[in-house]
Amino acid sequence: MSAWEHDACLAARTLKRPEQGGVAAGMTADTHRRAGADSVHALEAHCAALSTCTRCAHGPEIRPIVSHARSPRAMLVGQAPGQVETGGGKPFAGRAGRTLFRWFERIGLDEATAREWLYISAITRCYPGPHPSGRGDRVPSPAERATCGEWLDAELRIIRPTLIIPVGRLAIDRFLGPVPLASVVGQAHDVTHAGGRSLVIPLPHPSGASSWIHQPGNVALLDRALELLRERLFDGQRVPISARRRVG
Repeated sequence: MSAWEHDACLAARTLKRPEQGGVAAGMTADTHRRAGADSVHALEAHCAALSTCTRCAHGPEIRPIVSHARSPRAMLVGQAPGQVETGGGKPFAGRAGRTLFRWFERIGLDEATAREWLYISAITRCYPGPHPSGRGDRVPSPAERATCGEWLDAELRIIRPTLIIPVGRLAIDRFLGPVPLASVVGQAHDVTHAGGRSLVIPLPHPSGASSWIHQPGNVALLDRALELLRERLFDGQRVPISARRRVG
């Protein structure tokens, strides 16, 4: 076990939720601060290791994306970086990201705050390259997904999120299985994973290549999902969804 994995595992064991027998409801403020500092340290070590990962041997010009959130309220899990994120850096930096953050703006969450509140992870962290057909990006292979899945499992153990937002088919499959999007978008799901249990509120992929959002009834499902996210992220505060705009 590497040094960063040791730190991450140690932090994950000590940062249990009250109902899991870890940080007690009556803990002192000082103990709470120390627990938070341990979590930040573990996440810093994890991200430092992730930023240098070359397990899939994509080549020196392709680097992993890394989230900058260190005390997140929730985790967002995407599919894979696009071409604009080839060199690593911040996730959802391209056109799909602009659509995603427009969705969040509708519930009062601007991009800067979203990047602070949400630890943005992904099924795979490196740009997989273009699709052989020349249309869009290549879908990461099962082997790539399994290899990169170890990073996601580690993040789940470190952060132990109460809320997970999977975005797109690959991410939704990871937590809810291969189900029709229309049967899960717009609902909250209780899911057990490597880090414990979380509420999962899925979103469709914001890519312009996806036609799902334009099918009858699906805009209403997206609106319902955003309302659920507003309630969870803002602790029930009445921040109304703005008037419906053109999706995409």
